[in-house]
Amino acid sequence: MATCPAYPTSPPRPHWWQRAWVRYGALSTLLAISGLVILALVREQTGTQGFLVGLGLAVLPVPLLIAAFRWLDRVDPGPWRNLLFCFAWGACAAALIAIVANSFATRWIATATADPVGADTLGATVIAPVVEESAKAAAVLLVFLFRRRDFTGIVDGVVVAGVTATGFAFTENILYLGTAFGTDQLTGDRGIASVTAATFFVRVVLSPFAHPLFTVLTGIGFGIAALSAGRHRLRRALLPVAGLLLAMGVHALWNGSTAFGEFGFFAVYAAFMVPSFGLLTWLVIWTRQRELGTVRAELPAYVAAGWLAPAEPYALGSMRARRIARRYARRHAGREGARAVARYEVYATSVAFLRQRGRRGRAGADFTVRERHLLDALWHLRDVARPALEHAARATAPPASVPRPVPPWAYPYGGAPGAYGPAPAPAPSGPYGSPAPHPPYVPYAPYMPYAPYAPYASYAPHEAPDPDRPWSRDARPPLRRRPG
Repeated sequence: MATCPAYPTSPPRPHWWQRAWVRYGALSTLLAISGLVILALVREQTGTQGFLVGLGLAVLPVPLLIAAFRWLDRVDPGPWRNLLFCFAWGACAAALIAIVANSFATRWIATATADPVGADTLGATVIAPVVEESAKAAAVLLVFLFRRRDFTGIVDGVVVAGVTATGFAFTENILYLGTAFGTDQLTGDRGIASVTAATFFVRVVLSPFAHPLFTVLTGIGFGIAALSAGRHRLRRALLPVAGLLLAMGVHALWNGSTAFGEFGFFAVYAAFMVPSFGLLTWLVIWTRQRELGTVRAELPAYVAAGWLAPAEPYALGSMRARRIARRYARRHAGREGARAVARYEVYATSVAFLRQRGRRGRAGADFTVRERHLLDALWHLRDVARPALEHAARATAPPASVPRPVPPWAYPYGGAPGAYGPAPAPAPSGPYGSPAPHPPYVPYAPYMPYAPYAPYASYAPHEAPDPDRPWSRDARPPLRRRPG
């Protein structure tokens, strides 16, 4: 009797570390090799003692800068692996490219012109800005191309570019501080009058944001390109180039400030760098407030569909309410509860941004699948997150208006309101004393979220998706159809 052939079975799924090696193995190997090479080059130029001293001093501003960029990205935080890649690229690959290219170009110019002093000036003001900004912009371009779903606007561009420049400045500070320490070892200078102290004051205390400020201009160009619609291809191609050219120009002005006289550096710092830093800081904070406004504007549609509670759009649209919600969850459910609320906030923000892109026609063909994955993740975390967010909404909502006492001459016959006729109806009010909201208007039917139905709770819950990639193929839940 003939036997039926066995159905082919799928191979076992590889472990997470095997998938990570397949995805990031080549790039990680490249960064590791460049890191070893740059370590050897810096140690050769500064010596062992100079390298250790420079490393200890250069690491001081790094946590503050990383924390500042992470704070800017609190509304819709990107995955940590993107920031680690950007910092490693800036500290290893970009620094190696800059050291090799700048040294080669400066030596070639000095040999061709027989003017070493002029070659150093030309290399610092022309060659270095072009090479360094191009090397740092490569990391922004890689994230923009291969992590497109994590790169959705100006804030993402600022964070990616700023972290890359922070890594580059870290390696460059090691080189400059280590060289200054070696000079002090030869001259015998100590204390405040030493070259090391002057270099530390200028590069770490006075201008730690210089390199991030330059590269942030490139990140803003990529961020505006990410916001542009798909039909504006020319704009999406020219905006990053314009940001890169602007970053090169500002970098050249900064490097050439010493050629403007004895106080040229301080004049450029006070007249240009500080106002530019303040203007970019205002732009990023204003953009973050617009993102919070998007959350408050898009989530009420999901309240009407039954996915969210009425208080959640208000709480998720306020950074103070989010912080209070995490603190409440930590106090009542421990660290796991606080992490669950944080994941809930990330998923809800992603849903709001996805819906906004869908209304503008930039969400992609898999909009419904990605939306359902995020809503499933919210549904799994609702038991922990909703009480915390409702508490935060009550704690941060404006107090309800208290009616003023009625003066005695308003009722000359001694009657109370309603005694001589019906009492006036109170003004309609929404939750927490706010005006009654209008019913949410859903202009596009294809982007209307699915309402939860009764049999949904009877199904076995699937594993919640990864918070870094909530719509990943690996975390895709099985399709469920409404019975009947």
